[in-house]
Amino acid sequence: MAQMKYFYELTISSSPHVHSPVTTQTIMRDVLIALAPALVGSVVFFGFRALTVTLVSVAACMLWEWAYCKVMKVNNKVYDLSAAVTGVLLAFVCPVTIPYWTIILGAFFAIVLVKMLFGGLGRNIVNPALAGRAFMFSWPVLMSTWVKVGFENAASPFGAADVVTAATPMGNLHAGILPETSIMESFWGNVGGCIGETSAALLLVGFVYLLIRKVITARIPLAFIGTVAVLTFLFPMGNARIDWMLYHLFSGGLMLGAIFMATDYVTSPLTKLGQIVYGIGCGALTVLIRYFGGYPEGVSYAILCMNCCVVLLDRIGRPVKFGAPKKEAAK
Repeated sequence: MAQMKYFYELTISSSPHVHSPVTTQTIMRDVLIALAPALVGSVVFFGFRALTVTLVSVAACMLWEWAYCKVMKVNNKVYDLSAAVTGVLLAFVCPVTIPYWTIILGAFFAIVLVKMLFGGLGRNIVNPALAGRAFMFSWPVLMSTWVKVGFENAASPFGAADVVTAATPMGNLHAGILPETSIMESFWGNVGGCIGETSAALLLVGFVYLLIRKVITARIPLAFIGTVAVLTFLFPMGNARIDWMLYHLFSGGLMLGAIFMATDYVTSPLTKLGQIVYGIGCGALTVLIRYFGGYPEGVSYAILCMNCCVVLLDRIGRPVKFGAPKKEAAK
């Protein structure tokens, strides 16, 4: 009787093999849920234009990604919601008076030039939303017109004319003086600023949700925020140390950047020690730019700079292969 042989070809990854329901879509969905309280707060503080700007930004990001995939004939993964997250974050770092055409161009830069041309999700070097914001500063006046908080002062969803402008706490801090608003007002978000960055309280609610869902760890945010706290406490620029530190923690984009942008899986280190160094670097650069830069805020540029160092930081704390000789392990 002839002996029959059967050959089966299997392609598997290295062990261990663990089944998990976590996907890119579920992670991005959790991030959107965590951002929801800040979005609701932005409507309360700045009016319904905050919502329309966010919706336009999300729609533009998803449309640009869909169009790129269609033109380049590559697999379309708009359904993974990563473009939607980029859209929300891009809107959150813009003033409520930003014209719609500006944020549509910013979405194009973020999605097409920063994300898709580098190979799509997982291959971009820097955070797309922050890169889009940096590009939009080609129109500096549009990106630095701040609305006075209050529904009665809100910009119209169909135009930004006749709004009541006001200084932001970061503008006062950049001048070396404490803001006129109280620390609690800064904490709750009753101050001028970008759409989604003003309320530290609502952003911390999102932070707790992400920790509970195990979407992120606390290493990068705590290292980031802790570094800013230490440096501003030690160097208060002639002001009361505690007040100066608290205003720096609760004002500007620190909470939004530390919780939702610095923790981006693609553009942050993988190793635990690398993440801590990364967070410290982000915090130190933030304070440096806030103190000595020409622009009052330094969070965005600090994160972008540290994004470029992730390849080097991933070498820090890299686990040693079991049983490897010392010389090989040191490489």
